[in-house]
Amino acid sequence: MRARDLAVEYETVGLDSDALDAARLMVEHRLPALLVVDGDGEPKAILPASQMVKVLVPEYVIDDPTLAAVVDERHADRLCEALAGRKVRDCLSKKTPAPVVAAPDDTALEIAAQMAQVRSPLVAVVDHDKAGPRLLGVITASHLLERLLAVTTAD
Repeated sequence: MRARDLAVEYETVGLDSDALDAARLMVEHRLPALLVVDGDGEPKAILPASQMVKVLVPEYVIDDPTLAAVVDERHADRLCEALAGRKVRDCLSKKTPAPVVAAPDDTALEIAAQMAQVRSPLVAVVDHDKAGPRLLGVITASHLLERLLAVTTAD
């Protein structure tokens, strides 16, 4: 299996997309992460749902999780208001690595190795030609596992 055969259409957002809209997109499609692209559609980052959740939690609660118990439920239920007025770029960690990008001819093992190395929930498949980079799709870890399991059970 080659990357081009494993790639599927996937939701993307821009660096300047609204963070609340990005969170809604994750929820609506039950996505483990979003692929963040620049104005030319080239992958720039992966925004995991867990990072989006981290943005919602006040810093003092991250520093001392026992303080979560003192925040009343009414306020805790409104955590997503923290995303209002923010852009996707504001939700990315300062330590966010560049997204894993596979070439169309990369094998399933090459893709799996890249995912494992950086613990990425997805890999972007990008074709580079004279016109520039073109996003062919994305391979999620669960989709890759599904395809590999299908081959294993077929033997």
